[in-house]
Amino acid sequence: MKKLFAFVLSTAMLFSLLTGCGGGGASSSQPAPSSSAPQSEASGGSEAAPASSAPEESTPEAAPAGGTIGVCIYKFDDAFMTTYRNALQKILEDKGYTVTVVDGNNDQAKQNEQINTFITQGVDALIINPVMTSAAATIIDTVKTADIPTVLINREPTADEMAAYDKLVYVGCDAAQSGTFQGELILETANKGDINGDGKVSYIMIQGDPENIDAKLRTEYSVKALTDAGMEVEQLNLTRGDWDREKGQTICANDLAQFGDQIEVVFCNNDDMAVGALQSIQSAGRKVNEDIYLVGVDALDAALNEVKAGNMTGTVLNDANGQAAKAVECMEGLLAGDTYAAGSQSVYVDYVKVTPANVADFMG
Repeated sequence: MKKLFAFVLSTAMLFSLLTGCGGGGASSSQPAPSSSAPQSEASGGSEAAPASSAPEESTPEAAPAGGTIGVCIYKFDDAFMTTYRNALQKILEDKGYTVTVVDGNNDQAKQNEQINTFITQGVDALIINPVMTSAAATIIDTVKTADIPTVLINREPTADEMAAYDKLVYVGCDAAQSGTFQGELILETANKGDINGDGKVSYIMIQGDPENIDAKLRTEYSVKALTDAGMEVEQLNLTRGDWDREKGQTICANDLAQFGDQIEVVFCNNDDMAVGALQSIQSAGRKVNEDIYLVGVDALDAALNEVKAGNMTGTVLNDANGQAAKAVECMEGLLAGDTYAAGSQSVYVDYVKVTPANVADFMG
């Protein structure tokens, strides 16, 4: 009996010892995993996951950027800025940002309040299309005090104003280039704009808001392109049209009534005013590209249709989509810690001349 008891006791001790060597209390009777099955190496002695639950190897998708962005537009009913803000909002939302876009109603005091509200709400970054370029210094001081990364668009402050804050960048186009391209569109016509052959180009200028640097430079450089090419010019009239189609129509109608056939070229600082001017040209019985030339800037759909139909001499693409993409790119750089040294805070997207020969490339 004693021998039998000793045998049972030793067997029990041996079983206990073997059980104690198992990881995490696994039964010695559980089959060992196949050498080809993936095994977990989780800490704490946890049991290896079954092969069926192991995730497949894959490259994880990047998480949305996140964050809140405030966008201030000088006024919603500007045709070009409508295209711009829609592109901007889509790009930001597609990247996972929470976006609020507000209408300044062409009122700088209102926009200042909107900027302050965004700051109070704690947005991560601001994208601002100033109502007035002259308000840039105040805007920059406000965002600098709040330490908010900021991208200014469409209306460019001076380099000295921007130098006050290194978390600020301007994204836009070189307005001088757009004016130069307008002048080149006229120079590329058969008679270089001198329709009546009197040795000079007689023109009217329908200007945007002269407080806006774009209006100033387009006005200056469109004519400079002609004089640089050796053409004599005669300004019959220059009138402020505030980027507005109805004002463009009224101004052109008045000038046609006053100057008649003397007008050889109608320069418009943007397409909306050019489309308005076209209505008056047609009502006066004039024919674009035959007895008068007409150019604009922006390459709005309405203008592209008229260029294609031969009712505008040409326009200049102001690339809203390209600028929106670049503005978001710069904003994300600022959020990642980028700063801009004085003198390098303007980022430009090129304009493109649009004529009947290439207009199809920009339609649809």
